[in-house]
Amino acid sequence: MLKKNIFVSFLFVAIGFLSCNLENKDKQLPNIVFIYADDLGYGDVQSFNPERGKIPTPNIDRLASEGMSFTDAHSSSGVCSPSRYTLLTGRYHWRSRLQKGIVGLYGKPLITQERLTLASLVKQHEYQTACIGKWHLGWDWPIPDDQVNLFRSEKKDVNASKEQRKAWKEAFSLPIPGGPTAVGFDEYFGTDVPNHPPFCFIENDRTVGIPTEFGAPSLFGRNQASLQGPAREHWALEDILPTLAARSTAYIEREAKSAHPFFLYLPLTSPHTPLSVNNEWWGKSNLSLYADMVMETDALVGRVLEALEKSGVMENTLVVFTSDNGCAPYVGNTTQEEANDLSMKGWPWDRNHPPIAAMEEKGHYPSGPFRGYKSDVWEGGHRVPFIVRWPEKVQAGSSCDQLVHQADLMATIAEIIGAEISEDAGEDSFSLLPLLMGGNQEVRQNAVSTSITGLPGLRQGNWKYIAGPGSGGWTPGESELPVQLYNMAADPGETQNLASLEPGRVKQMEELLEKLITDGRSTPGPRQKNDVEVIRYPEKQ
Repeated sequence: MLKKNIFVSFLFVAIGFLSCNLENKDKQLPNIVFIYADDLGYGDVQSFNPERGKIPTPNIDRLASEGMSFTDAHSSSGVCSPSRYTLLTGRYHWRSRLQKGIVGLYGKPLITQERLTLASLVKQHEYQTACIGKWHLGWDWPIPDDQVNLFRSEKKDVNASKEQRKAWKEAFSLPIPGGPTAVGFDEYFGTDVPNHPPFCFIENDRTVGIPTEFGAPSLFGRNQASLQGPAREHWALEDILPTLAARSTAYIEREAKSAHPFFLYLPLTSPHTPLSVNNEWWGKSNLSLYADMVMETDALVGRVLEALEKSGVMENTLVVFTSDNGCAPYVGNTTQEEANDLSMKGWPWDRNHPPIAAMEEKGHYPSGPFRGYKSDVWEGGHRVPFIVRWPEKVQAGSSCDQLVHQADLMATIAEIIGAEISEDAGEDSFSLLPLLMGGNQEVRQNAVSTSITGLPGLRQGNWKYIAGPGSGGWTPGESELPVQLYNMAADPGETQNLASLEPGRVKQMEELLEKLITDGRSTPGPRQKNDVEVIRYPEKQ
């Protein structure tokens, strides 16, 4: 009898343990993978631009067929660093010191260590976190102010002096604080900015080896590296993307065996210049070197998906794919000779006939139906492909036309994992979870994206207000009026400036933009301080 009671007790304990395990499995936090393309236009992804897109992107299209595509999604800027800041912090970049442009060569960290990031948010819930790829948000480079000129050059074929090699060895033998591992990432591997020095990989907070030479002349030919500086011997830009693919897949395979969920932020270096296309992809597109680079980038996405599948974690991984801004207007060159010629000019493209026209003449439109390109406040600058794949949660092959912003990823992830965001964090982030779950009610009423010069564009519903007369970027064209107003539902190409016909709406949107600035946030909550005095537009002459 005693044995029977012990057996029954054991059976109940076992059933209870199994039930608890099943319940915990149901509540298991998803792994998270963010793939952040660099300069990939809205129209460069076939599924977003089926009629005017000519570049095959089967792996990104697969993500779209297995997840949700957002057709009105925006980055914070028409250029790189500001968009990255906003994606990682859930806060508009223009609330920081970066009012215009990008983080410059050997620039200081843009994200302060006390600011909440996606990485530090998920770490609160025991996620393992990694950043693999392009950082471009600044570091505390251990370069003395009086030696900074030793770390750059205006020439592309110079030999390093003994003084330069000595300075490089001293600096790059030290840790480089202020990077990804200072703001929530457990580990980092990447190139910081592939077309800027130092031309080497960085792992965690140290360079992989010590640069000893200036960048080889070959780096500045068809590959279009833009700034000279310290490089590892035999550094090849073509090696970057395959190395990032290998490191990211190895990370997935390793972390899939862990008891903790993982967060992989994979900011790619492509298809941004340098157009370091590997031989396997050279000429594959029959369009341009840039289009070849898009195809090679798509193949990397495929490798990441394959790693998730082989590791057995695909079904419990939330994958986000998007881009930091639109396609650059100087990337349509089709031959090595044209690329060499392009890189030797002081300005990267001809305003009257930008190289991107070569692709458009062949029927490929990197911005899809939208006006402008990278750098612009017009839609082509910041309306980007945006896909979320989350099996058994997000309906496969679905599409959402609601206004969303990359800032929204902070609040979205927080709601998914049950995390709290403090009042002084994620000030411009709205959760997309209701949309991911199939709802179609707006989650944000307005959104701001800027040009490279800081010119803001404010969306409110279908209306878009631009606080200046032109693109604010590299695309020529200017309205006769000092500001612009477009009805995006009726005129997605931004061809009819309605500012003179809608003075009341213009005034209302001017006032809304000012409120968004002075409140220090666009989400509900107490007023917050911007880091600096925000520049107002239109700028006074």
